[in-house]
Amino acid sequence: ILLLGVLLVGFVSWNPTQAFAIIGQQPVRSKQRELFRLGASEEKHEERGHDVGKAPAPGQLSESEIQLQQALAKHQENAPKLGVTEEVRSLVAYNHGYAVMSTISKSDPGFPGGSVVGFAPDEKGRPLFCFSSMSTHTQDLLADSHCSVTIAAREFKGAADGRVNLMGTVVPIQEKDDILAANAIYRAKHPDAFWVDFGDFTWFRMETIHRIRFVGGFARAGRLEPEEYMEAKPDVVAQFGPQIAKHMNEDHSEATIAMIANQIPGLDVSEAQITSVDSLGMYIKVSRTPRASDQYQQFKIRLPFPRQATDRKDVRTLIVGMTKEAAASATTEAETEKGE
Repeated sequence: ILLLGVLLVGFVSWNPTQAFAIIGQQPVRSKQRELFRLGASEEKHEERGHDVGKAPAPGQLSESEIQLQQALAKHQENAPKLGVTEEVRSLVAYNHGYAVMSTISKSDPGFPGGSVVGFAPDEKGRPLFCFSSMSTHTQDLLADSHCSVTIAAREFKGAADGRVNLMGTVVPIQEKDDILAANAIYRAKHPDAFWVDFGDFTWFRMETIHRIRFVGGFARAGRLEPEEYMEAKPDVVAQFGPQIAKHMNEDHSEATIAMIANQIPGLDVSEAQITSVDSLGMYIKVSRTPRASDQYQQFKIRLPFPRQATDRKDVRTLIVGMTKEAAASATTEAETEKGE
């Protein structure tokens, strides 16, 4: 299904029905995976999607373009990806440490209050906070602990990037040992937060997570079970993803383009920017203009590693190997065409 996971990045002249940025899902392995489907309804499991208008008439796409779309769709379906819970835990763990908290306003009954707040997740993925008694969100929480926290991926640039919303109850931490542990976790995330030791600041924790909503990009959204979220662990490589992506984008973008061409023959892209890296592969925002069209396209694809990476050094080993393989393949193809 070519529309699954289409990640259109702001080019309204491009008909999304012609897109082939398929960020598919792994086979369903748990209840939360079953619910995490395109537009799935929790009660009826009814599939809903975006109204993208009429599909293009058969004559609008060349045969070669149709074949390329089908090949890319198959490649993306089979590309290994993190499980949803692991992806969400990684997003929360490796975020820059700031989120939007929405509380039930004490001063304006019936309205939500929004604040940008610092946080750090504990070992179960529950956000920890340190709030001044003067802050309006502190007063809101003391009056009603129900709130939600919206956390965007560290690489967030727009609607094609991931974000998660945690709904639950945020309450003051009471036990001294828990306060000391919260202080250590928070200061590791925010080393310059000297003010957490001021007398008018109080430690809070999202004690109960009621609901988790995740949006992984255009037409990719769903709900997760809090229990599975808290049991999952962040991906060990994702924490280094931004540094790896920055290095590749600044110094080796041509190698990224070559790796794409090697894994997906016929997909000629003019630009390729790695947006995130995890132990199973990379998400890459690519730009292209089809040979039989003047419609500029920009979308995300998944480029998997040949095996799971164990650490940052191992990622380098895998990428070097993929780059050499792509170069050898290109040389062989060039020699074959020359011989013909």
